[in-house]
Amino acid sequence: MKSEHPFISVIVPVHNGEKYIAECLEALRKSSYKSYEIIVADDGSTDNSADVCRSFGAKVVSLQSRSGPASARNAGVKEASGDIILFIDADVVARQETLRRVATTFQDNPDVAAVFGSYDDSPSAPDFLSQYRNLLHHYVHQRSGREAKTFWAGCGAVRRDIFLELGGFDSARFEKPSIEDIELGYRMTEKGYKIILDKELQVKHLKEWDWDSMLRTDIFSRAVPWSRLIIESNSMPVDLNLSISDRISTLLTGVLSVFTALLILGILNLYDAPGLEKFSVIVIVTAIAGLIYINRGLYGFFLKKRGMMFTLMAIPVHFLFYFYSGAAFTVCWIRYNLHGKTAA
Repeated sequence: MKSEHPFISVIVPVHNGEKYIAECLEALRKSSYKSYEIIVADDGSTDNSADVCRSFGAKVVSLQSRSGPASARNAGVKEASGDIILFIDADVVARQETLRRVATTFQDNPDVAAVFGSYDDSPSAPDFLSQYRNLLHHYVHQRSGREAKTFWAGCGAVRRDIFLELGGFDSARFEKPSIEDIELGYRMTEKGYKIILDKELQVKHLKEWDWDSMLRTDIFSRAVPWSRLIIESNSMPVDLNLSISDRISTLLTGVLSVFTALLILGILNLYDAPGLEKFSVIVIVTAIAGLIYINRGLYGFFLKKRGMMFTLMAIPVHFLFYFYSGAAFTVCWIRYNLHGKTAA
């Protein structure tokens, strides 16, 4: 790390990423920082991803079968020469100064073990859901504190010796895309290593989201395993999506859901409780007002970036996010306490 231009190994995991990988690698090739190598970890692709990567001069490490990004990234690191490992997702476009900024961060901060950034505020896919997802990610990272308790591998770098000391990503636990980067960040933090969130380290996301992919990812690849990690580690740091306002919003969404159900049952005459319907309406209106007030910063950001119609569409989707995140945590907590760790 004493070199004027520390060597960076860029690790790009890919599985059937032919649609995006060329744009990802072309952006890296245009980097203003020249002391680097690109290693693509092909996670059992059945398309032409590997051939596309070789055409860009990237070194390709091929896994025999799909094993998940945790295994792919670990395999890439085994072939790396750099003291700094920079993970870039295959559907991410780095800026010309991205690698230079990473190198400078480690040079100027010898006590820093890892650094990560965020998506920018101009995602590639034009549809509402993709814009919403990426703008939400951008906002959450941009509002968070500089010193982080977790890690993000979409565009995140770590000192190679520390990564190896910790055993890399937990590929046994995370055989599919999940929270393997968050879990690595937890382990780094537990060891006392410093992680920083560089808000200027921004990259463009190319992924297109639909309802099916969003719900499956949010619930089964993130909310459930993250809830398990929080419960098992007995640690819920105030960081990123776990801020105090997020926790209050999740609680309010739960209250909103319960009293909405009670109101519907009352309208259908499925119970006889005079006054409960009126009380439910009051609670519902209050909960919605509270949610909008607490998240006014985010909704103001949506309004500024994409206008009123986008914001009005985004608000219920954001409420839904809090609902299934809270539901996932509640179910995992109940199962853990009833059946123990193996059933969490």
